[in-house]
Amino acid sequence: MITIDRLCYNSKLRYVNAGEKFAFAMLTLAACVIGHSVPISCLILILTGILTVWKGGIPVSRYLRYLLVPLVFLLLSTLAIAVNVSAVPLDLFAVPVGKLYLTGSRASLFYALELLLTAMGSVSCLYFLSFSTPMPDILNVLRRLHCPRLVLELMLLIYRYIFVLFDIASAISTAQDSRLGNRNYKTSMKSFGAMISALFVRAMKKSGALYDAMESRCYDGTIRVLNETFPPKKREMALIAAAEILLYILVIWERV
Repeated sequence: MITIDRLCYNSKLRYVNAGEKFAFAMLTLAACVIGHSVPISCLILILTGILTVWKGGIPVSRYLRYLLVPLVFLLLSTLAIAVNVSAVPLDLFAVPVGKLYLTGSRASLFYALELLLTAMGSVSCLYFLSFSTPMPDILNVLRRLHCPRLVLELMLLIYRYIFVLFDIASAISTAQDSRLGNRNYKTSMKSFGAMISALFVRAMKKSGALYDAMESRCYDGTIRVLNETFPPKKREMALIAAAEILLYILVIWERV
C-alpha cells in the first residue's frame, strides 16, 4: 500500500464526513488562489498543517517530507521569475556576466515569493484532503456532484493500477538488485530502461485481463463499489462555515 494511502486510512479524520472535508479543502484552495497574497497563503499553510498533523494524527516529519517534494520543484520554477538576464541592472542585485547582468528586482522577488506561497498553500489543501479521505470516499463525493461517470471510472482504475504497478516495479527492482543490476551508473540506467519496458508490457497484459474479468462479471459500463457513509455533524459544519467566512473576509480585505 502507498504510504499516503496508509496514512489516510490511519488518520483520526478518516471517519469524518467526506463531503465536509472535500468542501473545506476546495473552498480553502479557492480562497488561496483568489487571495494570492503572502499573509493569506501563510495562514492557509498553518491552518491545514494544524488540521493534518494535530487533528489528523499525521507525523510532523512525514508531513514536512511530503511538503518538500513540491517545494523543491516550485523553488526551481520561481527562480526564473526572480532572476533575469538583462543589459540594465535592477534594484535588488546585479552580477555582471560579460556585457549583461544576472539581476533581479524587489518586485520580481516579492512576486516569486507570493507565487511560491500560493502554490504551497494550495498543495497543503490537497494534502489535507488526501491525508484524511480515502479515494473511494472522494469519488463518492464527486459522484454526488454529478461529475461525469467516465471520469470517475478512469480515476478509479488509475488509482487501482498505481498499486499494481508499484508492486510489479518493486518485484522487478528486487530481482535486479539481487543480480547486481544497480552496481554502477551504467548498469542502473540499463536496468531502469529494462524495468520501464517490462512495466509497459505487464500493464497492457494486466489491463486486458482486468477487462476480461469485468466482462465475465456482467460489466455494463459502470463500476459499482460499496461506500461507507458517515453523517455530517452540525458542529463540524458550523466550524467549517465560520472558518471559510472569516477566510473570505480576509481575502476581500486584502484585495480591496
